[in-house]
Amino acid sequence: MVGGPGLLQSGADQRLKDLGIELPGAPTPFGTYVEVLQTGNLLFLSGMLPVVDHKPKYLGRLGKELDVEAGRDAAYIAALGALAATKQHLGSLDRIARVVRLGVFIATSGNSVDQPRIADAVSDLFRDVFGVARTPVRMVIGVASLPLGMPIELEVIFEVLEESV
Repeated sequence: MVGGPGLLQSGADQRLKDLGIELPGAPTPFGTYVEVLQTGNLLFLSGMLPVVDHKPKYLGRLGKELDVEAGRDAAYIAALGALAATKQHLGSLDRIARVVRLGVFIATSGNSVDQPRIADAVSDLFRDVFGVARTPVRMVIGVASLPLGMPIELEVIFEVLEESV
């Protein structure tokens, strides 16, 4: 585990700093929708894509134009965007009670690729930021195509702690 046992006792915002991770700007929609929607204590994120400055970082399909390492990096970039959108909405990642569900959609050429290993790039980041006890259920699904030709799209649902008064 990254950072050792002391790292897990700090909040998520501090763990990001301890890990040397700087979040990008929060992503903005590519269409008519919102990136984040909270209802009650659940926070739903729109499909998180591997974008940097509102431009695709990767295009193509795993097993054809992209290899597993590119897929892992694309998934990691999408996960950073998910964290940035969450932090912008909540003001602090410390308000996350747990990661409830993680869906990882991977555009593939139909050839066998190491889809769980690609998804682990996201799972490992979330584990390192939120702790093992907040590990979500996960689905990894290979698909023919994703928006704008990108290789990865994440579905993330968080449980949010109530704001302290």
